Amino acid sequence: MFRCGDAKGSVVSSEVYDLVGIGFGPSNLALAIAVDEHNRRTPGARLRTAFLEKQPTFGWHRGMLIDDATMQVSFLKDLVTMRDPSSDFSFLCYLRDRGRLVDFINHKTMFPLRAEFHDYFEWAAARVADQVHYDREVVSVRPVERDGEVVAFDVVASDGGAAVTYRARNVVVATGLRPRLPEDAMPSDRVWHNIELMHRLPELVAAAPRRVLVVGAGQSAAEAVAELHSALPGTAVSAVFARYGYAPADDSPFANRIFDPEAVDHFYGAPEEVKRSLLDYSRGTNYSVVDLDLIEELYRREYRERVSGERRLDIRNASRVVYARETDEAVYATVEFLPTGETEVLECDAVVYATGFHHIDVFDLLGRAAATCVRDADGRAVIGRDYRLATAPGVRAGIYVQGGSEHSHGITATLLSNTAVRVGEILDSVLAPEVAVVPELAQAR
Repeated sequence: MFRCGDAKGSVVSSEVYDLVGIGFGPSNLALAIAVDEHNRRTPGARLRTAFLEKQPTFGWHRGMLIDDATMQVSFLKDLVTMRDPSSDFSFLCYLRDRGRLVDFINHKTMFPLRAEFHDYFEWAAARVADQVHYDREVVSVRPVERDGEVVAFDVVASDGGAAVTYRARNVVVATGLRPRLPEDAMPSDRVWHNIELMHRLPELVAAAPRRVLVVGAGQSAAEAVAELHSALPGTAVSAVFARYGYAPADDSPFANRIFDPEAVDHFYGAPEEVKRSLLDYSRGTNYSVVDLDLIEELYRREYRERVSGERRLDIRNASRVVYARETDEAVYATVEFLPTGETEVLECDAVVYATGFHHIDVFDLLGRAAATCVRDADGRAVIGRDYRLATAPGVRAGIYVQGGSEHSHGITATLLSNTAVRVGEILDSVLAPEVAVVPELAQAR
């Protein structure tokens, strides 16, 4: 499969792939499944694929797999069902394979445990393992030119210090999201993002801290507050957020239509001002909102403590952290109550920022290949309805994105809700006749 390259120890693939995926989270996992199903249906037109993942094994936000946390989307919005309800990669087929189908039906829920859905992902990933290369962190993407045209891309990944190059007719970028911290937050053993929660919890339990502070108003923040309050029975847990209260998520049936596949068509064709309005209107379905059951549970806990007089749950609404100073002993967080401007310094053994995530800049990842892409007046990627980046004339190879397309495709750009349908659209585009198959790419330089 590989042949040795230059004297620096790089390795170049001798195989030309029809598709190379960068990242192997749920989005590209769903794409790998779609490819697997295509190859089984049409063995004479098999696609050659490779998915490159920097982690050593499949993992999806493992640090947020709280034992009793549930999914916020229906199990029917799994990796395949919205695209093909008959697929044997569905969550229901996973349950049958695990011997829990009847038990799950008796459970009468549409929202599985997050840990169970992660196990479903691992089950599916194991079935397409032949397409995946773990411990491969992509460091650059380079255009491959022949006769003045870009006919492929060389995807260069690090493998234990050595560079491995995969030549691809099409590249699909699905690198997920990166944790967002305030600009003045300095990560340390005491200051971290909530994506690390379950990794950090054992040492917190062992240390028996006096106070832990959680910053943020969304679902992850509320889950972190509840988990820390339960796991640390002798610890004060302070929650700081600027709203007057946790805002409930709008998961009503009509509001949820924003996640329908048809809504992507509506959004994509809408004028810019309409797109902005739709994004603003729909934020209450997903961003900085909390399941009502969890809001009520936290309120019950706080009220019980008010009755008993033993206060550990410290909800500081309409507040913000204006300054945090870490010493060898603790983190001293200055918290301002916004209505009055009054401040108080809290001595904390840990500060957890549940402040969300941000998109990875696809152009930064693409490196030299970014020069082949078209940008709009705001510097954003111009993206086709099929999630393919618009490129300059003479670029015959394709670059697709799963994520980073909220401005063009709407709120589902990074969500599970539309993943199964999205990967089907990408696969159809890759297979379309106008996506030319260029021979002898292995000799092109």
